[in-house]
Amino acid sequence: MATIILIIHLMLAVALVATVLLQRSEGGALGIGGGGDGFMSGRGAGNALTRATAILAGLFMTTSLALGIIAARGGSADSVLDGVVPPAQTEDAGDVSVPAPIGSDFSTPDAIPPASPEGAAAPEPAEPSVPRAQ
Repeated sequence: MATIILIIHLMLAVALVATVLLQRSEGGALGIGGGGDGFMSGRGAGNALTRATAILAGLFMTTSLALGIIAARGGSADSVLDGVVPPAQTEDAGDVSVPAPIGSDFSTPDAIPPASPEGAAAPEPAEPSVPRAQ
């Protein structure tokens, strides 16, 4: 219900702006002054744009009040984000097993091999490996 009233409200706002912009300017600074055929004269009161503006303004105020009443009563407080359910948290979130690629010969050792008794240093090569021209 609130969505329909909101759409009507937006259409009324666009129509109201259009009718106000179509009207003839009265001149003067901020409406001060003006000619004999102003807003309150006999000719200005019967103008079609003036009547349309008054009707659209009344409808705009009515839809504004209706939307305010619906919001105060808690009409449609549903949000798109209210329907989103967060993913379930598991206790073993860090223990994730990843399958090996198909056709690979990867083997995982069951235990870590013991360290060599000589130490952790790698053996040095007998002679330096320098690329040689042929």
